[in-house]
Amino acid sequence: MNKLQGKVAIITGGASGIGAATARLFAENGAKVVVVDLNEEKGEVFVKELPDALFVKANITEEAQVQNVYEKTIEKYGQVDIVFNNAGIGKVTPTHELSYEEWRNTVSVDLDGVFLVAREAIRAFQKVGGGVIVNTASMYGWVGSPGSAAYNAAKGGVVNLTRSLALEYAAQNIRVNALCPGFIDTPIIPEESKQVLTDATPMKRLGQSEEMAKAVLFLASDDSSFMTGSSLVVDGGYTAG
Repeated sequence: MNKLQGKVAIITGGASGIGAATARLFAENGAKVVVVDLNEEKGEVFVKELPDALFVKANITEEAQVQNVYEKTIEKYGQVDIVFNNAGIGKVTPTHELSYEEWRNTVSVDLDGVFLVAREAIRAFQKVGGGVIVNTASMYGWVGSPGSAAYNAAKGGVVNLTRSLALEYAAQNIRVNALCPGFIDTPIIPEESKQVLTDATPMKRLGQSEEMAKAVLFLASDDSSFMTGSSLVVDGGYTAG
């Protein structure tokens, strides 16, 4: 269980859900973890659970704040090896009722923020000869869903951004892959929606954050050393239909 021994990993959206589960698993595998989140209180408490971790509060849509994450990481640990580009938001609203402000907010976090975090990762990796980025996309980067136009558009963008970056930087020993989760049992899913989402999943259950973390560990470690530009769909069979 030391697949990431000596590695330093930045995890955005790292204080809860898939991000927190991944932070725990990375730490168990020997990584030093930098948890990035907007929720300072939750983040500061969470990093105390990990053996060697740092919390940095940041809004990933703010360029200077993203750059500060990398500066703080290198200041403390001297390097960055892995970036789990995981922060995101989602909201179900009929498109004809969706305001442009709501559209821009979703795309800003779910696509623009992913770009900013990935760009700074690449800049850091170029200085040390390589690294790994795992972007959180979604199964909705592959299929449509009524009422999720902004989210679907952004996550589709993440899937293709992943491909583009992978091709552009493959020769520089920088790997870029995406995780595409299905319906995961996290705090952002309202209790009243869970049964409907369970029924819509062929395996008839919601995924667990810990299951997603294992997929991220695979993509971040040398177990996937010949993978780049791929999207790993972990959705209980939803997109197979």
